[in-house]
Parts: sequence; structure tokens; C-alpha cells
Amino acid sequence: MIALIISTNEIKHYYRFFGARHSILQIGHLIDYEIEGENSSYMPRLRSLSHVGFSWLHDKNRLLLWHNFISLFAPHLRDTGNIDPFYYDLLLDAAKKWDKQNPKRIICESYIKLLKFEGRLHEPQTCYICEQSLRGDVSLMHAFLPAHPECIYASSIRRDELISLYNHNSTLYIEDEDVEYLFGIIMKGF
Repeated sequence: MIALIISTNEIKHYYRFFGARHSILQIGHLIDYEIEGENSSYMPRLRSLSHVGFSWLHDKNRLLLWHNFISLFAPHLRDTGNIDPFYYDLLLDAAKKWDKQNPKRIICESYIKLLKFEGRLHEPQTCYICEQSLRGDVSLMHAFLPAHPECIYASSIRRDELISLYNHNSTLYIEDEDVEYLFGIIMKGF
């Protein structure tokens, strides 16, 4: 198996054997490991693997949401080797809060931080499709690009709720159905 490991400053690919004597490596787990053959011409190998657990790992619903969230990072960070510590810290911070808060709200808040960090957060001022100003309800496309609901034939969220989310990185004042709407957009990809 080829494993993609996100560390503080880099993304590395390693290979890993599986069998009766090898521990199972699962997506999205915080791990401690050793590397064998890092300076060789072949892909380095993961050895002495151990999982660092979180209390929510035994909750199937939270674990499934974590797997869905973490799996969005692989295509997003594909073709990158060195990364900013922001990505690792974002994931670690989310994992620490995962059992204390609603995971969908954590995903929405983390995604807003990601968009801000990458400079891709668009304030809901003008419609991305027709370029007219936005008033009232706003629909969101991939990467939270704002549009009129009638321009993209989609559900919408109140503009003031969206601005509050952008300014405070918090879903505290957003209704559950709006969090579901934002979560659905995020799950389509970063």
C-alpha cells in the first residue's frame, strides 16, 4: 500500500506492507512511525507504526465524518511536497475538538480558515455568474464562490450569516440546516 503522510512541513509518500504481523494503517489517523530506506532510489518504507488515538475514534459517525473530511486533502494537496505548517495544525486542531463539537461545524470553520489562508475566500458582494451585486440570500458554488440563487438554481443562505461566518470563523450563529448546506458544498471538494 502507498501511504500519503502529512507532517508539519511536508507531504511524503511511503509504502507499507500489510499482513498478519503488520498493524493496520487507516485514513486520517495520527501516527508515530519510523522510515526505512529514505536515501535509497526506491520509495521509503513505513516501519514500527503506532496509532496515536483520540477518544472519538470509537464513535462510527464521527469517524466516518473525519474520513470524509481528511480524504479531501489528498486531491487538494496533490503534486505538493513542502507545505506550510498551517495544514497540519488545521487538521490537528480539528481532531482535538472533534469529540466536543459538532463535526460538521468544525469542518465548515476549518474550511473557512483554509480558504482565508489560501487567499480564495470571496466576500459575498457580487455574483460570480452575472457580476451583479448580492442582496438578501446567497447561493454558494464550489470553493464558496457566491452567486444569486436564481443564477445557479441552488439553495441559499442568508448573506448576514455568511458574512458573520467569514468574519468570526465560527458557526455559532448559523442554523443547523445552513451548516448542512455548507457541509454539502465542502464535501464536493476543496
